[in-house]
Amino acid sequence: MSRARKRRSALIGAMLSVVVGAAQPAVAAATANTAGQQATAVRQSPVHDVEEEVARSLSSSLVNPEWRAQVRAAALATPESDLQALAGRASGAAGRQLQASVSAADRRIAALKGLPTSTGSLLRIRPGAPSMRAHLSADATPWIAVAAADDHAKTITAYDSQGRSHAVDVTRVPERPLYILDIDVSKAHRAGLAVLRKELADKGLNAQPAKRASASAAAGWWATKVTAVEVKDDEEPWFKGGAEMFSLVTGFGLDGKARVDSVDMPYLDYDNTVYYPNQILVNWSNYKYNLADVVMMEDDDGTNYKALAQALTTALLTITDQGAYTPLVNAVLSAMPDSWFTDDPDYVESWYTLSKNSSGRLNGASGNGWMTVEPYFVEQF
Repeated sequence: MSRARKRRSALIGAMLSVVVGAAQPAVAAATANTAGQQATAVRQSPVHDVEEEVARSLSSSLVNPEWRAQVRAAALATPESDLQALAGRASGAAGRQLQASVSAADRRIAALKGLPTSTGSLLRIRPGAPSMRAHLSADATPWIAVAAADDHAKTITAYDSQGRSHAVDVTRVPERPLYILDIDVSKAHRAGLAVLRKELADKGLNAQPAKRASASAAAGWWATKVTAVEVKDDEEPWFKGGAEMFSLVTGFGLDGKARVDSVDMPYLDYDNTVYYPNQILVNWSNYKYNLADVVMMEDDDGTNYKALAQALTTALLTITDQGAYTPLVNAVLSAMPDSWFTDDPDYVESWYTLSKNSSGRLNGASGNGWMTVEPYFVEQF
């Protein structure tokens, strides 16, 4: 079992051990067993399947020298290219014929990720690694590979212009140039968080609270600010781009209902790197109790934001305020389908019982990350 899967299994175990009251131990044990079994399974994302179809079509189209040269020019000019737009600008039939299938694939991917059709194009193409640009000669016909759905895969599949598949080692950058077909995760992530917030708001899980009629509330509100954060994972392969991280902050709102606030963390691109965001993580004026939980996640290709929101609302709407704080990380993690523990969205880290007065370094529950926090008062003008 890979380190990431062991971490997720340990996180499930920690989740179950913290369940307040342990009212249903038999159900909890069954959940842990099922999730542990699923964590060892190899899963293929439906989004990845769509990308594979496009990769095969794109690799075959590169037989045409004119279209191949246009793709090469785009790859040398920019870090990544919008494939649908690139095909739409094609001067020959090879590129223009590809545009229709890419456009259809973009729509299918948006639907699989629970995104609106207005999201637009999502598929992007880029050199597999920056060093490959030196090997993109005019007479070279690069292979096309799709970034693996599993970050810890040993190989990825690349297609040549004859439609043949090749296993490419992910532990070292190959000398043969290849293009990586991937999703614009930043664009999908922004659209997805908008979907998530709307779905949660529609269910009353992150509605704006009523203003407190007090002098202190009128003057501002207390927050928890992240001053530094690092995520550790030494197994990031060469073909992967920067991550797209976000956190779910959970607690009980002023109305006594479970509340979820999504916090975008676009700066958290790479592992083993300390970032200093000075970012507001928790707005305590939204919460009834002086405690909240945080679940940090990474957006992968297969993340379905609508399904994520539905899973959260299904679980959290059944939880009622009992007059004392109950950790909600348990409900968030147990709400997720078993398959999500194997790839998308990647569970990165969790922090239990963050308080308004928390300060200093806080290590995550699974040992994969830490952050330093401090109380911060946001003044109102």
